[in-house]
Amino acid sequence: MQQNIKPEINASSMADIAFLLLIFFLVTTTIDSDKGLTVKLPPIADEPIVSNINNKNVLNILVNAKDEMLVNDELTDLFNLKQLTIDFVNNFGADPSKSDHPEKAVISLKNDEGTTYAMYLSVHNEVKAAYNNMWNEEAIKKFGKNYEALTNEDRKVVRAVYPYRISEAEPEDYGQEKIE
Repeated sequence: MQQNIKPEINASSMADIAFLLLIFFLVTTTIDSDKGLTVKLPPIADEPIVSNINNKNVLNILVNAKDEMLVNDELTDLFNLKQLTIDFVNNFGADPSKSDHPEKAVISLKNDEGTTYAMYLSVHNEVKAAYNNMWNEEAIKKFGKNYEALTNEDRKVVRAVYPYRISEAEPEDYGQEKIE
């Protein structure tokens, strides 16, 4: 008598292979993470710090929900912000409507809740580019080389002339009336 033998596939190690493939892909896959802005926040104070800053030493930048930018209450294009910041900070008291001295200049940023993240970053980038430009010029004037080529000690000297002072307020909803 002849027995009917059905061919079978041994699947006992399939679970092991699937598990090894899963581990392999988990280990070798890289996940991009958003880095955001690298900003050093001030330490938490027990009491609010009250500062007497003359209003003429503050460059007010307001971005509304339509990504329109107002600099000292005047509608301004983003491409002009870098030069406006340099002119404001680097005034040394020449124009009475601008800062008295770079050490007294403060950049005040305020955004609407509807401001896009791209516009928020663009404003930060333009202000930072303005300071990078001023630091670089001061480094060349004092040390004869670019700011990036300076030692940490020399960078502190340059930053003492042009301190990076930014005040950023909580976003508010300027664009629409709140429904109660």
